[in-house]
Amino acid sequence: MESQNSNLTCAICLERFRIPVTIPCGHTFCKNCITLHWDSKRPGDAGPQCPMCKEEFSTQPALKRNVSLSVLTEAANSASCREPAVGGVDGARAMLLCDQHKKPLVYYCRQDKMSVCYECGILQCLNHEKVLLDTERENQELLLERKGNEVGNLLEETQKSVAELADNISQAQVTLQQTSAWVDLKFSTLIKILVEKQEATRLFIEEQKEAAVSEAKGRLSQLEEQREKLRECRSQITDVHNLSDTELIRESTLIEVPHFKEIPTSMSPNLQERLNGVTEVLSRVSKLVSEDLDRAVNMMVGQDRDGSPHDKRPVLVVVPSPAAPCQSGGREGLSAYRCSLTFDPRTANGNLLLSQENRRAEHLTSGPRPVLANDARFDHTWQVLCFEGFTHGRHYWELEVSKPWAYLGVTYESIPRKEKGKRCMVGMNELSWSLQLDERQLCAWHDGRREVLTAPPHHRRIGMLLDYEAGTLTYYGDGQARLHAFHCAFTHKLFPVCWIGEGVSISICST
Repeated sequence: MESQNSNLTCAICLERFRIPVTIPCGHTFCKNCITLHWDSKRPGDAGPQCPMCKEEFSTQPALKRNVSLSVLTEAANSASCREPAVGGVDGARAMLLCDQHKKPLVYYCRQDKMSVCYECGILQCLNHEKVLLDTERENQELLLERKGNEVGNLLEETQKSVAELADNISQAQVTLQQTSAWVDLKFSTLIKILVEKQEATRLFIEEQKEAAVSEAKGRLSQLEEQREKLRECRSQITDVHNLSDTELIRESTLIEVPHFKEIPTSMSPNLQERLNGVTEVLSRVSKLVSEDLDRAVNMMVGQDRDGSPHDKRPVLVVVPSPAAPCQSGGREGLSAYRCSLTFDPRTANGNLLLSQENRRAEHLTSGPRPVLANDARFDHTWQVLCFEGFTHGRHYWELEVSKPWAYLGVTYESIPRKEKGKRCMVGMNELSWSLQLDERQLCAWHDGRREVLTAPPHHRRIGMLLDYEAGTLTYYGDGQARLHAFHCAFTHKLFPVCWIGEGVSISICST
C-alpha cells in the first residue's frame, strides 16, 4: 500500500496529489504546485521548465488534468478515510478487501455487478461503468426506501379495505336480520296453516345470510393474507439494510413488491330481491285479513301500468297496501315522532322555487329558471327531495299543499333523476311510494301501480308517519284521519320527496 501511495505523491509539495496535471515532459504535479512554481520565478531566470528533468519550454504549457491519477488518488483518499473506522459496522464495511489484490473495495462495477478495488477498476474493469461503492449503496438504499414506502402505502390501503369490509359485513348482518324479523312478524299474524311456510322461509333466510356472510368473510380472509404478505415484505426490506454492501445490493434487487388483484369490499345482499314474491304475497294477505277483504274483492280489476302519472284522473288499479297499526293519541300521539325537514335545493327541478329557508317549494307558472347542473337534480321531473333521510326509527312530518295536484312520498336515493317520463316520478318505480292528491280522488302509487282510495279527496294538510323497522308508511289527512298505509321491507335510506304540479306550492309544517 505504501509503495502504491508513493506513486501518488507530488514532487513539489511531497503530499498526495490535489488535482494532478501532466506537463509535456510526462511528469505530473499538483496543479497549484506547478503553477505557483512557475509564477514565482524571478525576471532574470530561464523560462518555464520541469522541476524534475529540467526540460525547458518556450512558453508556459497548458495544464491538463491527469484523469487516471485523479481516480487513483480519490480511491486512495477514500480508503484512507475508512481506515480509522475499524470496530463498528462502518469499520467492517471499510475493511472489506479485494480477494485478488488485497486492497479496499472502493468501486462497484455495474456491468459485472460486483464490488472491486481501484486496481481491479484499472486492470479489469477499465471500460466498464463504475461508481464509488458508497454512491451505489446510497442509490440502492434510496431504492429500498421507495420500495418500503410503496409497501407501506399498499399495507395501509389493505388495512383500510379490511376494516371497510368488516364494517360492511356487520351492517349487512343487521339488514338481513331486519328482513328476517319482518318476515317473522308478518307470518305470526296469519292463521296456523301458514306456520310451515313461515319456518321454511325463515330457514331460507338463514341459509342466504350464512352464504352471504361466508362469502364476504372469505374475501376478508384474502385481504388479511395480503396484509401479512405485505408485512413480511416490509420486514425483509428492513433486514436488508443491515447487510454488507455486496449482500445489500444483491438482496435488494431480489425483493419484489407484491401486487394483488383488487378484492371488492362492498357487500350488497340480494336477499330482498329473492324474497320479492314472498313479501308481496304477505302484504296482500295481511291487508285482506286485518282490514279490507270485502273492499279489496269488490275492487278487483285489471292492472293498468300504461296510464301516465301526469293524468289528473288515473285509471283505477289495485296496489298491495296492508294496514299499518293506528297510532293512538291523535295529533299529540304522532307529534312524539315529529322531525324537522328542509328541501334540498340541489335536487329541485328548475321549475321549482324554494323559499322560507328551504321549507317551501312553489312550481312557478312563468317557466323554468336557469339552475346549476347537478347530478342530484331532477332535470325533467317537477320534483324535489328533502335533505334528511332515515334508516331506522319512527318519523312524522306534515305538508301543507295549496292545491290538490301533487304526489307526496318517500324514495330511495337511487331514484332516476335525468330521464324523461314517469320513471323518475315518486311512486312510478320500485324505489318509491307516494300519495297522489287530486281534486276528485286520492290514489296510492308504488312501482307504477296505483290504488284509488275511498277517503275524501280534499285535504289541505297531509301527515306522514314512517316506521322504518315495521316497514310502514302511513298517511293522515286533516284532523288526523287515516288515509292509507304502505307496507314494505325497507332496505336503504329513505328520503321524503314531493312532485309539485304547476301553480302549486308545498310547505313543510313546523307545528
